[in-house]
Amino acid sequence: MASTAASHGGAKRFPLNGMAGMCEDRLMQILSITIRIAVIHCVLLVAATIFADDTHAAGCSFDEQGDGRVAAVIDARSFRLDDGREVRLAGIEMADRAKASAALSALLVGRDVTLRGRDDAPDRYGRQPAYVFLAGAETPVQGDLLRQGLALVSSEIADKDCAALLMAAEAEARQAKSGTWAGSTVIKNAESPGDILAGIGRFTVVEGRVLSVRQAGATTYLNFGRNWTRDFAVTISRRIVPAFEAAGLAPKSLENRRIRVRGWVEERRGPRIELLRVGQIEVLGGN
Repeated sequence: MASTAASHGGAKRFPLNGMAGMCEDRLMQILSITIRIAVIHCVLLVAATIFADDTHAAGCSFDEQGDGRVAAVIDARSFRLDDGREVRLAGIEMADRAKASAALSALLVGRDVTLRGRDDAPDRYGRQPAYVFLAGAETPVQGDLLRQGLALVSSEIADKDCAALLMAAEAEARQAKSGTWAGSTVIKNAESPGDILAGIGRFTVVEGRVLSVRQAGATTYLNFGRNWTRDFAVTISRRIVPAFEAAGLAPKSLENRRIRVRGWVEERRGPRIELLRVGQIEVLGGN
């Protein structure tokens, strides 16, 4: 009897143990699936955020800083909205002011626009700098003026994606010889310091071969001539050299290479352009 009871007791215990094991396995499966779903959700969320950020940065589509209807064009790169606000086109310098003003009037007057930028702080003249988008447009009005050869990409753009978009529009006009690019005087020759110096105080694009790279104190000089008191040179402050190095443009690596630089011409023992951002310099082929 004892044997039979034990046998019966064992028969009762084994199914319970088996059921407990099955429940435990099932719980583990559910937990594993839940964890996997959570991980996939996180990955998709991160990917969506990155994609959204990239999309947002592309095409100079910064945060919206207002909108309105254009009432009048003030000059080649600024206009007034119907509520009285004045807006300056960010990211460009005008190459042909008369034609650019006419083109801007044709593009904007009487039309609704969206203003985008990093912030809406006005410049010293009270104008709001912005990248200006017509309704439904994916690229800013600045790109239209660049493609017509009426403007140049400025040296103020910190966002590399926005700078790349506008540089591509400028290159399109340059290759097609549109607008101001139909002439041969837009890009100055680094070997003609007198010609560059004639544009003192103006935004200028210069091309040439870097003959030497020298450092004096906290400044690095890219020299385009042998006479440092007369010839053209580009200056880079020590504090921003790391940014150029990170972009693969270490100053010393530019020696004996042809480059294109853009910026405001100053006279400091010869014509100078100070580089404040990596986007001011382009390494050209055929070195």
